[in-house]
Amino acid sequence: MVVIGVDPGTATTGYGLVRENEDGSLQAVAYGVISTPAGLELAERLLTLYNELSQILLLHKPDKAAVEKLFFQKNVRTAMSVGHGRGVVLLCLAQAGISVAEYTPLEIKQAVAGYGNADKQQVQYMVRTLLNLEEIPRPDDAADALAVAICYAHSTGYLRAQSNTR
Repeated sequence: MVVIGVDPGTATTGYGLVRENEDGSLQAVAYGVISTPAGLELAERLLTLYNELSQILLLHKPDKAAVEKLFFQKNVRTAMSVGHGRGVVLLCLAQAGISVAEYTPLEIKQAVAGYGNADKQQVQYMVRTLLNLEEIPRPDDAADALAVAICYAHSTGYLRAQSNTR
């Protein structure tokens, strides 16, 4: 199974594709960011995000998707910007026929680092370790997206294990 994790935004959206192997191990397939130029109108930035994410989905054909949920932010402008990006990501995934799970930052940290209040460096270290990478994925948004995909794999792996014990 290949899952795409997405850390949405308008300026920068991180994506990370992870393969869950038959033995339960995880492997990074691809990761990176979709960046939109600051000078573009919002509608053009969202179109760029949609087009580039559509191409990534066509290229890698993920089976499932996981997206970070929007959490309350003190900066309303930032929250709105992330919300616009999330909407485009969810639309793009729905049009591709890929089912989506959504996770809060706390759930992602818990699944990846084992601690819901883990800091960014702890999560990035665990992403590198869990995916057996030589170095921490850069930029940060790509590492965050891989963490979202790992969260999905761990969550569904736990659910499969629970159903097999019944």
